[in-house]
This record gives sequence, structure tokens and C-alpha cells, in this order.
Amino acid sequence: MHDTDLYARILGIQSPWHVEHVELHLEAGEVRVRVGSDRAVLRCPSCAEVAPGYDSRERRWRHLDTCQYRTIVQATVPRVRCQEHGVVQVALPWAEVGARFTALFEALVIDWLQAASVAVVARRLRLSWDEVDGILQRAVERGLARRQVEPVSRVGVDETSFQRRHEYVTVVSDLGRDRVLYVADDRREASLDGFSAGLSETQRAELEAVCMDMWRPYIASTRRYVPHADRKIAFDKFHVARLLGDAVDRVRRGEHKRLRVAGDARLAGTRYWWLTNPARMDAVRWRQFGALRASALKTARAWAIKELAMSLWGYVRRGWAQKAWTRWLGWALRCRLGPMRKVAETIRKYLWGILNAIMLGITNARAEGLNAKIQGIKRRACGYRSRARFRNAIYFHLGGLDLYPAALRTHTNV
Repeated sequence: MHDTDLYARILGIQSPWHVEHVELHLEAGEVRVRVGSDRAVLRCPSCAEVAPGYDSRERRWRHLDTCQYRTIVQATVPRVRCQEHGVVQVALPWAEVGARFTALFEALVIDWLQAASVAVVARRLRLSWDEVDGILQRAVERGLARRQVEPVSRVGVDETSFQRRHEYVTVVSDLGRDRVLYVADDRREASLDGFSAGLSETQRAELEAVCMDMWRPYIASTRRYVPHADRKIAFDKFHVARLLGDAVDRVRRGEHKRLRVAGDARLAGTRYWWLTNPARMDAVRWRQFGALRASALKTARAWAIKELAMSLWGYVRRGWAQKAWTRWLGWALRCRLGPMRKVAETIRKYLWGILNAIMLGITNARAEGLNAKIQGIKRRACGYRSRARFRNAIYFHLGGLDLYPAALRTHTNV
């Protein structure tokens, strides 16, 4: 097999394109592959209609390395004047329009980016940071454009930190498929509006549950767009647990401060005992914790209130669940523990959404898992200065998108 035939097969080139010659440039460390065309009929790449030629341009693309040498594809590419789409470049079997890399090379970069940061991939593949980032941005743009309209029954709404100083992005995830559907700046009402407004009326009607924390802007946005929203909004169990845990810890801190003045150090070093799920405690720690939780300490009473609340999520009938929570609220509101009463007031206000979560059997656990992955992506990149790049990184890794160039499909038929 001649070198021209070899590279024609490697590049997925077929008539009217052909490899004219292959040259090795040792000084530059490159293999240069010249591609020509005997095309008689030119077509618009968008509508495939025959169009007159307009001009031609000399183009270069980086391809997969040949041994230790960079491989550069060169060609004179014609442009056509389409009546509908104007002046556009004809379609190429080895690269997408406007790309500086072949489809196979972009696919390699995309694969590497799944496991390493932009900086690492750029260094290993002898590219600039901007070149690798450009491939990532184009991959996300392709993936979002290809995303099909699909029914989504259960979504989770959560916020994740972008930078310090309480800067956030809103993340909407498909709880059935563990993928990110939508990312928007901040955590305002308008942040979630963009997701709901992008759904069709049918998709909004098909939503069974929208799981979130008790954040009023998210509630208001969902009520505006989702039919029967007050039956579908579900407040996450783990958010309620966090509120209760924080209240118990505030009671503990206040009581520990008073006891320490009197020389009583019983609560020293016990913070995580009060906050840990009893099911996750080993037998030794549970026995050590026994004397404290059975004591007359205010912290023990606050802990008992918290644990009773966390036991009320297993009901299957709404009426029984509401009665149980109403009894709990009576105890929590009369307990004379300021932090616990404050949380009880919040729960009373949003009890309808808690009952929805119990009846729907839904939590944001999967969304929290995606949130942890997002923070891992941010740490691997050593943070992001640009919100747009942070959003695209989330879509790239967690959006479940088809990221690869369309021209790559040519090579599967070679």
C-alpha cells in the first residue's frame, strides 16, 4: 500500500477527495499530507443544494501524530455561494467547518479531557491552552445542539459554588438519568426561569416532581411555569436534615459555653456525635454516646427532636404523615430551645412540600452526588475565572451529551 493510499484510509477520504502526496519534514517534526479534489459539483453543506463556486482558501489541520511527528493535513478548500445560506465552505470528510483539527484529533482531545484538565491535555498533546479549551467549547456547543426533546419526569434543582464570596450557579439535573440538564448563573428566580421557559408545554405537564431546598426564588419560578406546581414541588429530606442539624449544633455550642464556665466539659469534642446519623455509628461510639443522649442536657432534647423528625419520612398516606408532623411541630414549637423553634417555624411554613416529598418518595441525593462531581471538576481545574467556562465544563462532563464531531462518523465506514 502506498503512503497516499494509507493516509487516504486513515483520514477517511473518498472521491472526489484524494491524497496527492505525503512529505516528511524532519526539521519541523511534521508529516504533511496534501489533499486534493477533483470535485466537479459543489454543494452547500447545510442544505446539500448545488451551488456555484465562490472562491477557495488554503487550510491546515492538525491530525493524530504519526509516530513522534505531528501530522498536518493541507488542502485548498472551495467555498460556494448558496442562495439560502450565503457564502459557506463545502463539507469535508475529515474535519468540521471552521475547525483547525481533524475530527479524529478532536475526538482524542475530548477523550483526554474526560480524565484530565485542560492544562494537562494541552501540555501532553503539544497544544496551547486556548486550543484545547476551544475544542471543549465546540464539543459542548455540538452536544447541546444535538440534544433531543425528551420527556423528563423528575428533576432536582440545586445550587453549587462557583467561587468564594457566596457566588453560585443553579444546576438542574435529571434525577432519573443522573445528568445535568441546565446550568445558569446565580440562584435567583430568573436563573431557574431559563430552564422552565425552555421546556415545551407538554414537557412541563409531564413533570411529576421538582425537588429543591426551601429557596423562595426557585419555588416562585416553578409555580410560574409548572402546572399544579404545589403538588409537584418537593423539599429535599437532606436539606431538612441539615437545617435540623445546624439547629442542634447551635444549641450545643450555647450550652457548652455555659457548662464550661461551671467547669463541666461533657460536651467538649462531641459535635459530630450529635450530627451523625445513628445508623452510621459503630457499636462502641453508640455506647459512649448513650449517657449524653439520655441526659437532661438541652442538647440531648434538641437531638431527640431532630431524630424524631428524621423518622417521619416513611409514611405512605398523606393524612397520617401530616398528623405525625403536626404532633412533632407541637413538641418542637414548645421546646423553649430557640434554634429548634426557629427551624420548626420554617418547617411549618413549608410542610406542604415536605409532605409532597414523602408521598413522591423523592430526594435530591442524586443531585447532591452531581454537585460533588462538579466540585471535583472545579478542583481539578484549580478553579474557574469565567462563569461561561465553568458552565461548559459541567455540561461537558455531566450533561450526557454527544460531544464528538459529526465528521468522525465518516471513519466508521472506512
